[in-house]
Amino acid sequence: MFRSIKYISHFISVARTLAKHDALFLIDGLAENHSLLRIMQKLLLVSASNNKSKGLSKGKRLANALHSLGPAYIKLGQTIATRPDLIGEEIAEDLSELQDRLPSFCGAEVKKIIEKEFGKPLSELFSEFDENAIAAASIAQVHFATTLEGHKVAVKVLRPDIEKAFQKNIRSFIWAALFLENNSSEAKRLRPVEIVKTLEDSVAFEMDLRLEAAAASELQENMKNYEGYRVPNINWQKTSRRILTLERITGTPIGDNKKLKEKGHDLQKLSQKIIHIFLSQSIGGGFFHADLHQGNLFVEDDGTIVPVDFGIMGRLDKNSRRFLAEILWGFQERDYQKVAQVHFDAGYVDKTHSIVLFAQAMRAVAEPIMDKPITEVSIGQLLAQLLKTTRRFSMKTQPQLLMLQRSMVMAEGLAFRLNKEANIWDLSRPTIEKWVKQNLSPENQAREIKNTLIRIIKKLPAYLEGLEGHLTNFNLKPELPTPHSKFENIGWGSLIIGFVIGLSLFFIFG
Repeated sequence: MFRSIKYISHFISVARTLAKHDALFLIDGLAENHSLLRIMQKLLLVSASNNKSKGLSKGKRLANALHSLGPAYIKLGQTIATRPDLIGEEIAEDLSELQDRLPSFCGAEVKKIIEKEFGKPLSELFSEFDENAIAAASIAQVHFATTLEGHKVAVKVLRPDIEKAFQKNIRSFIWAALFLENNSSEAKRLRPVEIVKTLEDSVAFEMDLRLEAAAASELQENMKNYEGYRVPNINWQKTSRRILTLERITGTPIGDNKKLKEKGHDLQKLSQKIIHIFLSQSIGGGFFHADLHQGNLFVEDDGTIVPVDFGIMGRLDKNSRRFLAEILWGFQERDYQKVAQVHFDAGYVDKTHSIVLFAQAMRAVAEPIMDKPITEVSIGQLLAQLLKTTRRFSMKTQPQLLMLQRSMVMAEGLAFRLNKEANIWDLSRPTIEKWVKQNLSPENQAREIKNTLIRIIKKLPAYLEGLEGHLTNFNLKPELPTPHSKFENIGWGSLIIGFVIGLSLFFIFG
């Protein structure tokens, strides 16, 4: 009871902040069903009117409110932004621009954290350490330093007691989410508990900087052969749960067109490279940088693009990559029957629906976009419309595709900023076509079948042994051949294995 009173008091304060920014629309559905809440909502709106919010979209108003509520609410807003299926595309787009910037904490505290983490004085770790942060966000901040070996590095440090602060907020979010789901059918549709759980998982990842280092290392390995793109080196000896030390990057921010031109960079080529890199990571490797805002990408003097901040990454399994490549290829070819078939084959749309009607829906999504001028064509927006349309055919939400769609929009935004005439479809076609030819050719499909059969054959003895154990437990035994059978010395298990192996070899080599 006391805990509930504490949470209620807290969320009344939150409601006042939402009202101040004219963002109480979040509880409209709940207030409709509760007269007391409806009265409180009206009183809050009257007492906390804010002229600065007039003329702003719902998403902008909500973003401003969440930013004023502090770190945990900023992260909540960024999490919600990845779910346009729940809150609508316009609000999600506005929330995706929610900036995670906060005042830095003092250098003395930074020194204390680093020394405690490594059990050494700062002077035994770095020859130089700038106590003034170059960037500060809700969970961590970054400082420039030089190692004893003379390497220039960037050191990311978690905020003091940030774990406790976020855990406290997460508990209050869960309480509020359960309250909303139990008291509003509209809130239940939006699945707030699921959103909070997603936030909790994301924050848990970001609060162990060893995991971010591992993500950077994996991306570095995946992209090591891609010319013109590289991931900063990790200093593992000076990386721990609360500290991440990376090679310092001194290139030009990719959003600074003026400086890029002064350095002699070709903005059109950079624009092309951004799209190729993103598709190579997502479709090619299945692991992509999912926080592609201007401050996270730099261009070195030789034109190499270098990413930073690996706290938000996306991952696609092989089936999702194949699905994505095939539908994008189908849209580029305007083969809507193919696009529909891919959805049905992947199991994303139940076979009880009509594939003909689904193909018609795909045509309705794509044709208006395909006929737009080059500067208005967006693969990200196409994917958004696709995911929105497929919900009408009972397609289950695919969180990995939602993150990809959001990241695609960010990549396109960077490309357009560099080159207003960038043709996203033309830029993406070579990468998609290459992947389709390499992975969906008859030769590759035959190779996949062969590898699958070999894996089955290797596992078959264990399966049969397990089956024999189950039959024994149920006192069931397979019927044995008569003593006069010419197979009397050959076990049935061996016969089955031999038959399957023979059949498999026929398909592999026949």
